[in-house]
Amino acid sequence: MGRKVTKAIFPVAGLGTRFLPATKSIPKEILSLVDKPLIQYAIDEARAAGIKEFIFVTSRGKGALEDYFDHAHELESNLKKAGKDKLLDILRQTNMDSGAIAYIRQHKALGLGHAVWCARRLLSDDEPFAVVLTDDVIQGEPPCLQQMIEAYGETGGSMVATMEVPSDKVSAYGVLDVAEDMGAIVRAKGMVEKPKAGTQPSNLAVIGRYILAPTVMRNLNKLKQGAGGEIQLTDAIAEEIEEGRDVFGLRFRGQRFDCGSKAGFLQATVAFGLERDELKDEFSEYLHQVMAMRKAAE
Repeated sequence: MGRKVTKAIFPVAGLGTRFLPATKSIPKEILSLVDKPLIQYAIDEARAAGIKEFIFVTSRGKGALEDYFDHAHELESNLKKAGKDKLLDILRQTNMDSGAIAYIRQHKALGLGHAVWCARRLLSDDEPFAVVLTDDVIQGEPPCLQQMIEAYGETGGSMVATMEVPSDKVSAYGVLDVAEDMGAIVRAKGMVEKPKAGTQPSNLAVIGRYILAPTVMRNLNKLKQGAGGEIQLTDAIAEEIEEGRDVFGLRFRGQRFDCGSKAGFLQATVAFGLERDELKDEFSEYLHQVMAMRKAAE
């Protein structure tokens, strides 16, 4: 039903102040879970969903992010000479074809909606597009964006990833006002950005994956200021509903980690570490020892 989605926008202009001093010289998106940067998890998920063109909305000081996806010819040559084929394969997975990636600068931090709007000239007027927030790392099978693309093929319109959150945490999110609950998919009749506790229309929070109709970009063109004086993507999506176009939420299958927070980053490190065959036994034993020692100390 929906037109094929082949382009994804990655808003990566944030300063990563919660991870200082690490982010003084390294973009937050290159911080690694086990041995893979956050941005690589996002790219792998997008590739699995059939995305062919990757648009990064960056800011000053993000040069290392651009270099990460380039071919490291000297390193590849050294690995080849040393016969380290497995490492060579891992390295090749990080390479992107020439022209597959575009970098656009966001010169002022005016919100997520503004970051997405910065990429407008790289999209045609009639094509839907995905938005992926690298802070939200989702452990899912199939990957979250692929689940959304499959559901979007049935529904069309616009779609956001959604999950239930506790009532005391809901004010940190965009929240869906549900018109119709069909199980995995819900149809929204409204969206509220960071509602005050007790005023939320539901406990279904919007998580950092979006498939958006081209009309959402036109809504962003109006550059209305919303919560916190920023240009909110939520407002542009809510406008779709007001104008009679469909917006859906997908309750994705998988676990989401908020890697924009230190606690979430550590939780994700544990989860992905325990998934690795070469690490899980030793790492699991260590975690058991730590917990046993903590219990004994109590």
